[in-house]
Amino acid sequence: MRHPRLNQGARLTPLVAVAHGSRDPRAAATVTELLSAVRARAARRGLGGLEVRAAFLDHCAPSLPQVLGSMPADGGAAAVVPLLLTAAYHSKADIPARLAAAAAARPGLDVVSAGTLGPDALLLAALERRLLEAGVAVGDARARAATSVVLAAAGSSDPAANATIAELAARWARERGWRAVVPAYASAAGPRPGEAVRALREGGAPRVAVATYLLAPGYFADKVREAALGAGAAAVSGVLGAAPEVAAVVLDRYLAATAGTAGRDGDGSATAAGPAPAQARALAPDRLWPQPSYPLRKDVVAQLGIRSMRGNRRGTDAGTHAAPP
Repeated sequence: MRHPRLNQGARLTPLVAVAHGSRDPRAAATVTELLSAVRARAARRGLGGLEVRAAFLDHCAPSLPQVLGSMPADGGAAAVVPLLLTAAYHSKADIPARLAAAAAARPGLDVVSAGTLGPDALLLAALERRLLEAGVAVGDARARAATSVVLAAAGSSDPAANATIAELAARWARERGWRAVVPAYASAAGPRPGEAVRALREGGAPRVAVATYLLAPGYFADKVREAALGAGAAAVSGVLGAAPEVAAVVLDRYLAATAGTAGRDGDGSATAAGPAPAQARALAPDRLWPQPSYPLRKDVVAQLGIRSMRGNRRGTDAGTHAAPP
């Protein structure tokens, strides 16, 4: 595997992870924990010394312009990885606009932007990890067949982003044999998580669990948990947070963006497809779960595969790419 490096010298291109940001201090703490896991994973992959920095779009510092502005004036470079689970406004408009402004302000700065974290099969594995922690018997095929899952996402005003969640839910149900997996959204679209739980229970579902498809704790995560439990959910998983699968996806996006696979948008700025190169995906279960005792380690790998579900190119509708068979 060719390590991503600057054109001159031996320093690795810094990874700038851009999170949404929140007034809730738990969110920034979770991002810090996740990036620590990314650094550790990078070291195990032979990328020791990789600089990993956080930036935020709203509510807390440092901002993306502040981080990019601190890069070396001459010959500086950065790979921006959006810590976003779907391609919507922030990845399609907000981040590109901020990168364009940074490029205009710093002509010598070389910045490449990666795809969003989702959708990705590894994130489904992370969801199952969190459900297991919440007491759901995800390793038991009979238990899955009797359990309905609400896939609770933040929601977006972009229909393509919401369609991505619906497609993710359908694939998860099909490949893992849940009784049902239905999408729900904490904002901007329906159904709401509580509504989805009630509908499943009224439809005869013997057990309903809610899988929280959010990266960090905060207002939406609290809202999902309260509504779901109030509607009768048997279990609500925690946020994805610093799950090892999430750290793996962050590093994969970085590798894809810095390995010469980037394309060019109309404004001339670089952009990278979502899935990582094949060699970055060919490390089998050890790259997912370092703990051999994790009960789903072999099962989920076999079911979901070690690959991205599909690429999300920045500036395109997430729902226009067909998922691989």
